[in-house]
Amino acid sequence: MRVLYRLRDAGFAGYLVGGAVRDLLVGGHPKDFDVATDATPEQVKALFRNSRLIGRRFRLAHVVFGREIIEVATFRANVDDGSGDRETHEGGRLVRDNVYGTIEDDAVRRDFTANALYYAVEDFSVRDYVGGFEDVQARKMKLIGDPEQRYREDPVRMLRAVRLAGKLGFGIDAASAEPIPRLAPLLSEAAPARLFEELLKLFLSGNAVASFEGLERYGLLPSILPETAAALASNRSGALRNMLLEGLRGTDARVANDEPVSPAFLFALLLWPAYCRALIGLQAQGVNAEEAQRRAADRVTLHQLGTVALPRRFSLPMQEIWLLQSRFATRQRKRVMRLLAHPRFRAAYDFLLLRLTASSEHAEDVAFWRAAQTQSSEELSAALGVAPPRGLDTGEGDAGDGEVGEEQPGEDPAAAPKRRRRRRRSGSAAPAAE
Repeated sequence: MRVLYRLRDAGFAGYLVGGAVRDLLVGGHPKDFDVATDATPEQVKALFRNSRLIGRRFRLAHVVFGREIIEVATFRANVDDGSGDRETHEGGRLVRDNVYGTIEDDAVRRDFTANALYYAVEDFSVRDYVGGFEDVQARKMKLIGDPEQRYREDPVRMLRAVRLAGKLGFGIDAASAEPIPRLAPLLSEAAPARLFEELLKLFLSGNAVASFEGLERYGLLPSILPETAAALASNRSGALRNMLLEGLRGTDARVANDEPVSPAFLFALLLWPAYCRALIGLQAQGVNAEEAQRRAADRVTLHQLGTVALPRRFSLPMQEIWLLQSRFATRQRKRVMRLLAHPRFRAAYDFLLLRLTASSEHAEDVAFWRAAQTQSSEELSAALGVAPPRGLDTGEGDAGDGEVGEEQPGEDPAAAPKRRRRRRRSGSAAPAAE
């Protein structure tokens, strides 16, 4: 409101616009607020000392209030009379669009009618130029203009249609939905980093199940998660899909309870069907189990990077969650203690719980590891049928894999000879023989 009133007092028009107005009309809670104005980005920056200009494709201003950012965009026009800055890809995709116009022009160039509603502080009214108010009342997502042209301008609009429909419980208008399966391959032209952000919005906004079902319904899944789509299609039992949907329900529940959700766990879930399919293929070629697991994880990750820019800070933990699954079958004490101490243990164990929805064969492993997390060292040793460890319960001192820093069987650290430490005089050169 401070932004809107300051714009008005300076002689400019200013309106709350887009998703905030739409969400308030359906009784929702907007997560951010956007403002549209006839002031240019430079004029907005001159009005607000706490603002900065961003963007190349769409030039706009961010007015910052602590951790809250109000995005202020200048009215844009669809027609370039030569005075603005617009660049279009040969396929019709907009590369840059900074042609300014009137509020009526701005309404027509927005993507969906439900997002083209303007709240005015002068008379506290909602202004509608494209029929968006009626579409919100009818709970319908409808594109403004020719749907095929609008999708070609920005293929990510297809994902936005699915996401917003899932979030709001809206249907997609028939004319707006019809071109989506045909134009889905255009998503390959979108920036992988942008698709990563869009996937996070799809699955971490509390409507992951509805979003996933929307991707399936409108034929978008093969374009955004190609190997997962292929794996689900070949899984006749539907077990992998059931597991994936159960995981997404859990994600929605955590978001609803304001609990954190890890993108690494999310992508481990979304790409698990692809990993299973790749693993089966490698094992059929005679690759040993451990090597097949590593190669399958690398292959799926690499192929997905061709579509979505999955950062290493998420892809590496994702692979760890996959690779730890085979270790849950172990019953050797040392390996049990080491796995319990692994930083990804909890995430991997939660993932194992999800796998129960796909196959009951993991029930014994789940029961063992559930108990292992609550047992003392002595109780765990008794359950494993081995003698309890001496000293600290770290797993050290047992015969094992010979990792760096680990005592080997028969060695007595106290009896090991001490190495003489050679001290070099300051400023002297090293002997030529060294």
